[in-house]
Amino acid sequence: MINRSFFFENVKAHLFNGKLNVKQSAGLTHILDVWEAKYSKKDDRWLAYALGTAHHEVDRTMQPIHEYGGKSYFMKRYDITGANPKLAEKLGNTEVGDGALFHGRGFVQLTGRTNYRKMQKFLDVDLTSSESAANRVLDLKNASAIMFKGMMDGDFTGKKFSDYFSQIKDDWINARRIINGKDKANIIADYAKRYYSAISYTTA
Repeated sequence: MINRSFFFENVKAHLFNGKLNVKQSAGLTHILDVWEAKYSKKDDRWLAYALGTAHHEVDRTMQPIHEYGGKSYFMKRYDITGANPKLAEKLGNTEVGDGALFHGRGFVQLTGRTNYRKMQKFLDVDLTSSESAANRVLDLKNASAIMFKGMMDGDFTGKKFSDYFSQIKDDWINARRIINGKDKANIIADYAKRYYSAISYTTA
């Protein structure tokens, strides 16, 4: 089992400026619980990189959130009627309004009708029929499941943990391609390494 006392002491000091609030602690605890229950035999660097990614994507809240921006911003950025119809098409946003409906949510900012459909199938939960359905991505249980599944299996970009972390690979920078190219890759790599240094195990 991960030594929780050591973990929280370290992340509080090195990632949260010495202070963790209740929601941050709850989010981190949930992610660790899911990892230990389902993935404890996997590479700890995968957990660390997931935590570093979430740390960035949810702006340190450690709770699933909406992507920053309003409806007009989402429509302009992601909709077929917006400024980048090629991106909308790539995201599977084929209907007017999809840009706003399928904006980023969760720990990894799940975006686009195609990704919502993938995770709907995986979770066996309706995520696509309405705004309230899409908001189920904000549920802590769903958000953590989506994060680990997508990053392990390459559901978001085709890239996955094992492409960057294995017995012969240790690439904290390019691992950002699992989510979003090289955007903020160095910053997220630093977060992830700090989380990695906080992971240790009790022996009794």
